[in-house]
Amino acid sequence: MTDQSRRQVLILAGAAATTAALGASALAQTPLAPGEKFDLVIKGGEVIDPSQSLRGRRDIGLRYGKVAALETEIAADRGNRVLDVSGKLVTPGLIDLHSHVYPYASAIGIPADELVAHQGTTTCVSAGDAGANNLAGFRRFVMAQSRTRLYAFVHIANAGLAGFPVPELYNIDYAQVEACAKAVAENADFVLGVKVRMSDNVIARHGIEPLRRAIAACEASGINAKIMCHIGGVETPELMSTILDLLRAGDVLTHAYSGAPNIAGRFTNIVQEGRLLPAALAAKARGVVFDVGHGGGSFDFTVCEAAIQQGCPPDTISSDIHTFSANSPGRPYLTWVMSKFLTLGFTLDQVVAMATAAPARVIDRAVKHGTLQVGAPADVSVLELIEGPVSFVDTRNNTRQGQAFLRPFQTVSAGVVFGRPYQAPFATR
Repeated sequence: MTDQSRRQVLILAGAAATTAALGASALAQTPLAPGEKFDLVIKGGEVIDPSQSLRGRRDIGLRYGKVAALETEIAADRGNRVLDVSGKLVTPGLIDLHSHVYPYASAIGIPADELVAHQGTTTCVSAGDAGANNLAGFRRFVMAQSRTRLYAFVHIANAGLAGFPVPELYNIDYAQVEACAKAVAENADFVLGVKVRMSDNVIARHGIEPLRRAIAACEASGINAKIMCHIGGVETPELMSTILDLLRAGDVLTHAYSGAPNIAGRFTNIVQEGRLLPAALAAKARGVVFDVGHGGGSFDFTVCEAAIQQGCPPDTISSDIHTFSANSPGRPYLTWVMSKFLTLGFTLDQVVAMATAAPARVIDRAVKHGTLQVGAPADVSVLELIEGPVSFVDTRNNTRQGQAFLRPFQTVSAGVVFGRPYQAPFATR
């Protein structure tokens, strides 16, 4: 298939998907006829939807997998099922922009559905678990049986993270531009772009070359593909600035607030001796997305606080959850990471936005994703705000004391509740 033919196929496929989504949306918005009921009414919660600048008590009617009504009051008898969430917070389905959800093939992946009880996530993005050689397995064997909505960045290394903890780019020959570009183009319905890890314990002395190849793959794909660039412990401060200078508007800088040292023990990240790199401010100004990507070794309160004070707050909050980080003291489950930013002075509305509307803009694949607007996918997270003294630790054993944290209560994916009330016959999508 020629590049032009591939682009035409992708355009037609995208148009068909959009038409189908719009059709379902229109069906969901059709007023209920006498005797008709919502499939599910989520009743009594305080809705926080930053996409609509909305905060207040609302009931939500879900129908045909879409948000069909968002009203001050919906009578319980208008729903076939009712989920009582009185006293709880109700948000658009939480989106984890950096997670590892390719079990069995990636060495560190966790099934996304197993994370729902701990994170309240309805959407997860696989951050480079798969490369060109094993992306098909993610589509066929993981996405196909997941209730959680899944997207992915393809790793520039052919095998992705299958070889972890062995570094995937000590041998730069694994970074195959053409193979990666084809994988991105041929899976554009769920692939967002290319992941590259730029720490020197991953790329050795290859300098900027892995990032250059990742960008080349994005550009060769023929779609609006983004980079997700992992930093933390890069070889030199100069290389860190070069990385920042090379990132384009819309690209994602993940582990943005890492305090991890490089192999030589030097701290070479975006904050140097308490000062934010000028290249970081410039990247922020031109639209590079600063993502938390907490993980088991990639979030330092002192780096984050300095960056925030000097003009580089996060755009998106993500977990970097995987089999190792999930067992670490920092507990990087998405709602717990969100809670750390409440302690850092962000409002509840801001924190919710950074885990819903903001990552939805990065994904840009579903109609009205990351919102509770009528016609949006019926993805809803119900959270509890637990008030009282709480202690948080980062990945470098720095602690901060907070006064509240968020805890998942219930999750609804495509209109179907995880757990009770059960839908009969049981359905997932």
